[in-house]
Amino acid sequence: MNITMFLLRVVSGLLFMQHGGTKLFGWFGGIPGGELPTLMLVAGILEFFGGLAILFGFLTRPIAFILSGEMAVAYFQAHYSIEAVWPIENGGEPAVLFSFIFLFFAAHGAGMWSIDAWLKSRRRA
Repeated sequence: MNITMFLLRVVSGLLFMQHGGTKLFGWFGGIPGGELPTLMLVAGILEFFGGLAILFGFLTRPIAFILSGEMAVAYFQAHYSIEAVWPIENGGEPAVLFSFIFLFFAAHGAGMWSIDAWLKSRRRA
């Protein structure tokens, strides 16, 4: 389980950082600089820096909890509608998956190959 948890955390963190990078830095054909609406700016900051923290496993439980909530809000604000309830209909699959992946990390932590685990081992010593 340790290697799969590590891989899920690293890949999820990298992918999530890219979403933030498109908003903040215009990566991958995203919003090229300029002023962002406040909600998009907050989302970009959470996605980039939260993804970075998840990638390295730093403060994983609280950050993952916040990111899970962000993705739930994103799903209901940007995807869900009465006409298109199911994520397959409204393009909301990534938001739902990220929400539940981050909920998993909020419940279980970052695993043994993380900054959180390293800090915990140093506190014991």
